Amino acid sequence: MARYTGSVCRLCRRENNKLFLKGDRCYTDKCAVERRNYAPGQHGQRRTKVSDYGVQLREKQKMKRTYGLMEKQFRAYFAEADRLKGVTGENLLILLERRMDSMVYRMGFATSRTEARQLVRHGHFMVNGTRVNIPSYQLRPGDIIELREKSRKVTRINEALDGVMRRGVPSWVEVERDAFKGTVKTLPVRDELTTPAFQEQLVVELYSK
Repeated sequence: MARYTGSVCRLCRRENNKLFLKGDRCYTDKCAVERRNYAPGQHGQRRTKVSDYGVQLREKQKMKRTYGLMEKQFRAYFAEADRLKGVTGENLLILLERRMDSMVYRMGFATSRTEARQLVRHGHFMVNGTRVNIPSYQLRPGDIIELREKSRKVTRINEALDGVMRRGVPSWVEVERDAFKGTVKTLPVRDELTTPAFQEQLVVELYSK
């Protein structure tokens, strides 16, 4: 499957927004957005006038890159969100947050979604007692994510759990640090999804043309 292998800091600079793709580095003064707050490339500092389409495109790219998806995957999520009852934009964000890798990141087992995706792929986690190695697995309220016994001594995971308070644990999940497990208490609501800030209505407008 296709995946982005370039510098993720370039993505943050292109969107002129912290997407928190590098974990702890994003919270320090080493963050590329803090050091070079302009788009990458030789024309990055040039002033340009952005059209309405350009604004919508940038918002779609920001959301897609935050969750580490390629265009085909992201469009499939939008199609599913459009079929569900309710507000399409909010449905889209909730579907993305329900992904296994996103929940692992939110619970603090990893410092970034990229790292969470790798940990899930390598089979470090169980959901309700069954090993799951599919990052796009959709979780539901009441599901329990637990670190496998043999993975509990992995230094990187323990460091991530110890430092999770830097970004905080969202209200829709509950984490038991000593038991190496977390519970999905409920689905997130739109007001809680503030990092990074999205204007999902622009994405809906883009795909509705």
